[in-house]
Amino acid sequence: MDKDTREMEIVKKNTRLQISGNLLVRNTLFNLVGQVAPLLVGVITIPFVVRGLGTERFGLLSLAWVVLGYFTIFDLGLGRATTKFVAEALGKGETDQVPHLVWTSVTIQAILGILGATVLVGVTPFLVGRILKIPPALVNEAKVTFYLLSLSVPVVLVSTSFRGVLEAAQRFDLVNAVKIPISGLTFLLPLVGLFLGFRLPGIVALILAARMGALMAFFAMDLRVIPHLKKYANSFALFPSLFSFGGWVTISSIIGPIFTYLERFLIASFLSVGILTFYAVPYDIISRVVIIPTSMFMVLFPTFSHVVSVNYKAARELFARPFTYLLFVMVPILIVGVVFADEILKLWLGSEFSQKSTTVFQVLTIVFFFHAFAYLPFAAIQGAGRPDLKAKLDLLMLPIFVGLCWWLIPELGLLGVALAKLLVTLIDLLCLSWMAKRLFGFSIKEMLGERVEKALVMAISFTLVALSFRRILLKPTMVDIIVIGAFVFAYLFMFVKTVMDDKDKATIRNVLKSFLLRRT
Repeated sequence: MDKDTREMEIVKKNTRLQISGNLLVRNTLFNLVGQVAPLLVGVITIPFVVRGLGTERFGLLSLAWVVLGYFTIFDLGLGRATTKFVAEALGKGETDQVPHLVWTSVTIQAILGILGATVLVGVTPFLVGRILKIPPALVNEAKVTFYLLSLSVPVVLVSTSFRGVLEAAQRFDLVNAVKIPISGLTFLLPLVGLFLGFRLPGIVALILAARMGALMAFFAMDLRVIPHLKKYANSFALFPSLFSFGGWVTISSIIGPIFTYLERFLIASFLSVGILTFYAVPYDIISRVVIIPTSMFMVLFPTFSHVVSVNYKAARELFARPFTYLLFVMVPILIVGVVFADEILKLWLGSEFSQKSTTVFQVLTIVFFFHAFAYLPFAAIQGAGRPDLKAKLDLLMLPIFVGLCWWLIPELGLLGVALAKLLVTLIDLLCLSWMAKRLFGFSIKEMLGERVEKALVMAISFTLVALSFRRILLKPTMVDIIVIGAFVFAYLFMFVKTVMDDKDKATIRNVLKSFLLRRT
């Protein structure tokens, strides 16, 4: 067996994909840990960094974090396009096409990164001198910081393409083996820099070095999974496909944050900036639950891309099991969020927030409950190569949302915004589900599985019983909290016993055993 044949066998072995609950749950848990762990590091370290740097320098550091963390929005969707087309090639067995796809994407990302870095260098004097209100003593330090940040742009963009290869091959263990420490270092390195006596440019240089290390780590792991990548091989013929897919992804990526920023602007305009706080804070609390469906989406998107390239019918299980797992996880969150909204706000933020934000918190809990399920058809649509459908829907829903806010805010205040968000979320979920149904040719029962009726009846029944019990409570006591907790536990127990099949139960046991063994 010659060298090329051996490498091809390695590729097939490393990228062989089995559609299973084990794969879905294990990789989703990897992604969940990858999102939660850095947040916890940030919660612990940020107070010390603020005290050590001071408010002005910390403000500049926060801008650096924005550039490092969110600049991938401006990669024209090429990171996700890489994941899509590499997964599709692996699904078809066309492993010889993978190097062409990856190196073409990397080349484009490097060019875009260099252009972005050049623009950032060019506008830095204007940003520091005119736009940002920086104390005179920090102007030179701020300029050096932004010049260093310009070097990070190509590093961040190229990293998304190399990371996309691992995602396409379902190697989320490797993705998070890099992501978790690097994201944690983003918060830890400022403390290291302060201990060493560095100023802000030195701290940013440390973070940049860590990001360069991440890029090299992703590339090294890519070579482990697909040895053929050692040979540089781009193809200009792939540019149109990558840009077409990535362009539509970019539209959706941009419109999403616009919804959030626009609703806050409308609240400040119709009501007041002070009132905005009573919406923004509960929103920021409950919106954290999206890390659950987004962790699942990161797994489902390349899986759909892999599967639909071979057989649309094989994608059926990718709807049913994730839907079951989301019901299992999200219903308890819905119950706790709606039943104990008042107590959560009162304990954390005080009685004023509980009086003004409880109803908003409850409606937003329902919003994000339904929003979680929209990630399933969203992953299917993008995995099937139709990101334009979601982008066009977003473009349509944006003016509808503005119109609803314009009508409801003067009538209902903050509750009007939350209700507008709920209506738009429900329409989005229904439209995406309909699109996926038409695209794949499945019936609703085929998409959601044979157990869908039993799962929905159980979820709705337990939710209604819990909410009805809450309505008779004036001030929940410890006994009442225990009773609601018992409802939640009963729901989880009955769901496992009556809805989940033997395959689901085996998946849970295997994944838990795997994670426990990794910790020992």
